Amino acid sequence: MGSGLSSFLLICNSSTSAPVVPPEPGLGDLPESIVGLILLYLNPQEICRLASLNRAFRYASLADFVWELKLPKNYDLITSRVFDDNSFCSILCKKDIYARLSSPTSIDGGTKKVWLDKGTGKACVLISSSGLAITGIDDRRHWSRISTGESRFCSVAYLQQIWWFQVDGEVEFPFPCGTYTLYFRLHLGRSGRRFGRRVCNSDHIHGWDIKPVKFQLSTSDGQKAISQCYLSDPGTWNLYQVGDFVVEDSNKPMKIKFSMMQIDCTHTKGGLCVDTVFICPK
Repeated sequence: MGSGLSSFLLICNSSTSAPVVPPEPGLGDLPESIVGLILLYLNPQEICRLASLNRAFRYASLADFVWELKLPKNYDLITSRVFDDNSFCSILCKKDIYARLSSPTSIDGGTKKVWLDKGTGKACVLISSSGLAITGIDDRRHWSRISTGESRFCSVAYLQQIWWFQVDGEVEFPFPCGTYTLYFRLHLGRSGRRFGRRVCNSDHIHGWDIKPVKFQLSTSDGQKAISQCYLSDPGTWNLYQVGDFVVEDSNKPMKIKFSMMQIDCTHTKGGLCVDTVFICPK
């Protein structure tokens, strides 16, 4: 009788219990192919953030077709220029290639660093003072190399005094299509540390307020830009814009030549740190 009563109660409970409602679908139920199509419209930073949502987003964030569109069309030329041995590209997924190209990499004997801008996918190039042709650089009466933590190359060229000031440089690189701007990064005065604080020695600063410095650039396809300005604001690193250039054909490298000069020999000038030349997407 006890077993019969238990069976009766079980039947009654099962007949009066609420129906089971299936759970509502969520992001985790989306097919990876659909998630991948969503990720195509996002930038790399957003893709990496969404990859932590669930397994579908994580796997979709690794898909080659997603990162193919984030890489520049000529990424194979860029890897050939940046890496001595780019055979690793054949075994890496597109996301890993993008990650390698987005990290600053030294080229040309360590005088230049290149990387892809994560926002635009276009190239950035940084050229050290050691990679520039500086008039009188070997004469210690005028110039000296000083170590500093304020440069990505850990050293800058410091001018004490000179009559003829000229700095020239060039770079050849397979830039992705787009508009780029070229800058000189300069500093009036010699910065240092004293009692743990940053200080600037301005003893040698002179001559830059008498005549402006002339900047210019030219490209292998005939583009030119010229600008000039007075150097000012001692104690602060400043980017002085030389001009813009446009890359329309990314299938071949473009050569850019650039310079800055102040060659009026009626007065001397000094107290200037030359750090880098910076080329970046506009």
